[in-house]
Parts: sequence; structure tokens; C-alpha cells
Amino acid sequence: MSVTVILIEMLVFSALFTTMCFATTGGNHTVQVDNYPPEIQEEYFKTHERIKAEPLSGRAVLKKAIAILVFAAVLVFMAMLAGARNFLQGFLFAFGMMIWIGAFDTFFIDWVLFANMKRFRLEGTEHMDKEYHQKWFHLKGMLFPGIIFALIPAVLVGLVMILLG
Repeated sequence: MSVTVILIEMLVFSALFTTMCFATTGGNHTVQVDNYPPEIQEEYFKTHERIKAEPLSGRAVLKKAIAILVFAAVLVFMAMLAGARNFLQGFLFAFGMMIWIGAFDTFFIDWVLFANMKRFRLEGTEHMDKEYHQKWFHLKGMLFPGIIFALIPAVLVGLVMILLG
């Protein structure tokens, strides 16, 4: 597998992920509301229609299932470009990319952008600086269930590599 291709793909994957975050977060966007700390959700729902935002609500499960399929499709393409040819290569490539994007999301998007850019603030929660700077909330999410979530598209990519092999 090509290390140069993998490094370029890491940058492209980060750019795509960041674009998706900007498109679905902040203001009146409720697509990502379940990814906000509970205190922010509660404040937001005081002035906005409450939607099911619990981690195992049907809405959250559907959103995660769609994300898994999208991630898997993108990662299959990326794995093929990087030179993955079997289950193990596809799995390790995809799992590594998912860990990379989880770390990028936590340490850059959540800790830097989300915490400091007013653009990510939900309407009515703009005053909640302390709640937007909860590093532990985001780190916990990356570690669990984030790592478990990363395994699913990794297995799917590995299986597709078997089918393509």
C-alpha cells in the first residue's frame, strides 16, 4: 500500500469531514444536536421544538447507520486507491482512517473549532462558553462509542476487499 496516497487521503478525508460538520452543525441545524453536550441540548430545547436526541433513539440510530454506509463507501474507494487487496489490508486501512478522523474531530473540530467558533453554537445557547469547552465530553465520545463505531465500516471495507479480490 502506498504511504504517500494514504497521507494525501488523510488530508482529503479531513477536508470532507470538516465540510460535512460545517454543513450540518450550528444555528438551527438539528442534524447533529445529539452530538452536543446534554446541557447545551437542554438549553436549546427550551426555545425550540424537542426532537429525539438520545443516543439510542430511532433518529440517532438511523443517522449513525447512514453515516456508517457513507463512511464505508468512501473508505472502500480510498482503500482501493491506497492499494488494499485483502480483508486485513482493507480493515486496517479503514480502521486507521476512522481512528484518524475520530482524533481529528475531537482534537481539532471539537476542541478548537466547536469550542471557539460562534458558527457552531445552537441558537439560544450562544452564552454557554463553559459548556462548549467540555473537552472530556468529546474525548469520552471518541473513545467509546467512537472506537466501536470505527470497527463497523472497517469490517465492511474488509469484506468488500474480499469480494473485489
